[in-house]
Amino acid sequence: MSTSETPVEQLDVLVVGAGISGIGAGRYLRTEHPDRSFAILEALAATGGTWDLFRYPGVRSDSDLHTFGYEFKPWRDRQSIADAPRILAYLRETVTENGLDAHIRHHHRVVALSWSSEECRWLAEVERTDTGERLRLGARWVFCAGGYYRYDGGHTPHFEGREDFAGTVVHPQHWPEDLDHAGRRVVVIGSGATAVTLVPALAETAAHVTMLQRTPTYVMPVPREDRIAAVLRRCFGEERGYALTRRKNILQQRAVWSFAQRFPKAARRLIRRVNMKLLPDGYPVDEHFRPPYDPWDQRLCAVPDGDLFTAIRRGAAEVVTDRIVRFTGRGILLESGRELEADLVVTATGLKVQAIGGIAVTVDGTPVRLSRTVAYKGMMLSGVPNFVIAIGYTNSSWTLKIGLLCEHFCRLLSHLDAHGYDAACPEPSDPDMPTRPFLDFAAGYIRRAVDDLPRQGDRMPWLTSMSYHSDVKLLRSDDVTDPELRLFRAAGPGGPAGGDEVTRPVAGPRGR
Repeated sequence: MSTSETPVEQLDVLVVGAGISGIGAGRYLRTEHPDRSFAILEALAATGGTWDLFRYPGVRSDSDLHTFGYEFKPWRDRQSIADAPRILAYLRETVTENGLDAHIRHHHRVVALSWSSEECRWLAEVERTDTGERLRLGARWVFCAGGYYRYDGGHTPHFEGREDFAGTVVHPQHWPEDLDHAGRRVVVIGSGATAVTLVPALAETAAHVTMLQRTPTYVMPVPREDRIAAVLRRCFGEERGYALTRRKNILQQRAVWSFAQRFPKAARRLIRRVNMKLLPDGYPVDEHFRPPYDPWDQRLCAVPDGDLFTAIRRGAAEVVTDRIVRFTGRGILLESGRELEADLVVTATGLKVQAIGGIAVTVDGTPVRLSRTVAYKGMMLSGVPNFVIAIGYTNSSWTLKIGLLCEHFCRLLSHLDAHGYDAACPEPSDPDMPTRPFLDFAAGYIRRAVDDLPRQGDRMPWLTSMSYHSDVKLLRSDDVTDPELRLFRAAGPGGPAGGDEVTRPVAGPRGR
């Protein structure tokens, strides 16, 4: 069936992605705006996003689930740093409890979005990933909840001689279900969160596992189970105990990050001391666990109950810090001259960043280039009306920010309803405002994509906050209006494009 023959279904809100952000957005819409029509489009065959996609051994969270989980739904499992099956069960339980199953449409990938200021409406071009069919949907708002990773492939640098290798090479993002690593020699290339998760999991049955890294990463042990959370649940019940644990962990995350920012040398010494205690006597800690950058310039890697260090202590795993010259028939040749023999090589070399799922966006016929937009309150884009992006924190649990964004979005919808407006579009009052990258983070996967991402400004509301407490004020407490958020009405038949346009908010500035 051609696109022109397909009738256009009209919705109030189109949510893109049925992962942790999209499910959260659906729940807030159901609760705060029960009369609005919305659909959650998911390109995959199941809900869960990242937690359904990644199937590599040991896949788990690297944040505690009391903050990575939703504020409105207590995390009841004993694991605080939880594995993917438990997280998936939690997410799918959230879907069922909030009646979201009927709103989720699987195998639906949004290809393009076009905005009409005259109609104050988006037109979405959608592809069925199971049949190839094309269809169209209309929506007043788009809530883009797909995160910023490409789901169709991870980052794998070119390795000379890879075709000569007689063994198996696999990227964690596409882990084969039938891949058996038991009794095999495994080399994991990488030192980030995926690598430190894989190594102890593989080491349980592999003959030997080597983590091959070019540059060390800060690695810190964290308890797999939160004993204080268990005590608080017993004393105060599930709801209150969860709220108290969540508050405790938010403060703890912020304290660790702030300490590392203010006292980087002391943080380095502390991390080194912890690593030394968990590694064998005489282990070359500085060679393998001393990065050339300060703590939290890149994200710290958390290992539950120090499982990576345990695998190293018992000789099931080792860390090698060196550079790859080339693959050989038997393994990998290093600059030092050493050859790592392997039956299986895992390229845990990172993910590819792709903002808004690679969707082609136009506003009144003009293509939107993300790198030329500036993020407003970390959730909307300059010059793009009725469009929300859900990007969480890089220095604490992702979902902490997503919840606040969802709350603010619902408040904004209520404000527009109360004052008779159809659209909201951020526009900087100073078109020459200095900008910098949206995610001011030194991680390699961010650096590789920085020119394809939005920017942030040098002042509120154009700064991308990475502080939960600041965002509680900005997104939950402060007014939803702003002098640089333009509100307007649809023109309607025969009316001027843009309708009754206003350049200042009805309720006045926030007073920041």
